[in-house]
Amino acid sequence: MDDGKGPGTGGRPTAMGPWRFVVWFGTVSLLADFVYEGARSITGPLLASLGASALVVGVVTGAGEAAALGLRLVSGPLADRTRRFWGLAIAGYALTVVSVPLLGVVGVLWAACALVVAERVGKAVRSPAKDTLLSHATAATGRGRGFAVHEAMDQIGALVGPLVVAGVLALTGNDYAAALGVLAAPGAAVLLLLFWLKSRVPDPETYEREVTGAVPPTQEPPHPTPLPRAFWTYAAFTAATTTGFATFGVLSYHLVERHLLTAAWVPVLYAAAMAVDALAALATGWLYDHHGPRVLIALPLLTAAVAALAFTNTLAVAVAGSLVWGAAMGIQESTLRATVADLVPSGRRATAYGLFAGVIGAASLTGGALTGGLYGYSIPALITTVVVIQALALVLLWATRAGRR
Repeated sequence: MDDGKGPGTGGRPTAMGPWRFVVWFGTVSLLADFVYEGARSITGPLLASLGASALVVGVVTGAGEAAALGLRLVSGPLADRTRRFWGLAIAGYALTVVSVPLLGVVGVLWAACALVVAERVGKAVRSPAKDTLLSHATAATGRGRGFAVHEAMDQIGALVGPLVVAGVLALTGNDYAAALGVLAAPGAAVLLLLFWLKSRVPDPETYEREVTGAVPPTQEPPHPTPLPRAFWTYAAFTAATTTGFATFGVLSYHLVERHLLTAAWVPVLYAAAMAVDALAALATGWLYDHHGPRVLIALPLLTAAVAALAFTNTLAVAVAGSLVWGAAMGIQESTLRATVADLVPSGRRATAYGLFAGVIGAASLTGGALTGGLYGYSIPALITTVVVIQALALVLLWATRAGRR
């Protein structure tokens, strides 16, 4: 870690070095995940308590995920055009942390549905701007390690939030207002930390300019330069490897349907997979900084292994497949984002992150439908299809490396 002194606007030193910035931003994400993952863990039962059918729950949560990814196609270019990265990040976090506590008190189904979607819209608003701010600091810390530390801290919040909500529900006899109300405290801390960080580091791009000597862009040019060809090849690689990636919903369905685990044990396995996620992010982030994008070879291999292991009828092997799923998630959430920052210049990076999220969203939807459909038809066909798709992904990764050179 650095000594806490980093570059500031105009080259003046600030009181915060790049590693401290990454850690504090990781703390913001930890607290935010505490809030929204805590809420998402009980969204289904909450909506059901207000009279929602399974169809309504599916439509509302699906619409929320579509908004969280699809709207980044708008928020990414907007961030590049206006250069208001802090403003968009704060606005997005504010929408999320305000929506969650209100979920527990509205008491009306249509309002709760609107708040579920609003929380996801907040993620869409902030994510490209947040990733761009973080990418500037990781230019100084190492892309892989910086994004990996951020992801590991993020996952701590994703573990703690649902556990706290479950504890409050147990203590209060399933009082959703109390369970979601406790999330107001970490939500307020998110906003306080963000305003404090903005005051200390108003222009994180100076971290990157200090390393690269680049000239600071004032706004996106009237006719912005096209995104690099290597970015599009990389997006195609990401789409391919994500398309063959089974969701945890499909994995857990198999475990319960084949009587390998009871439903009560599924959240425990998910928590273990999230722990593996954090460790894999840290390991591959360190390797990325030493060996570059070639470490992403692991992602198609792990994705193929998930299909081969997780859908067996042997408990130990299926559990191992679920843990491998967690390792693949760790790479997806950290090192994939680090590579985008290395492929795309600063002035177009938020646009790239928005497009990249759109690609992942479409591929995730396709992958979930594909693996779920093939599971009901033939597990050998599912495994074969996933292996073929991952072989294609390896070819696209090779093409990305060649284009990058």
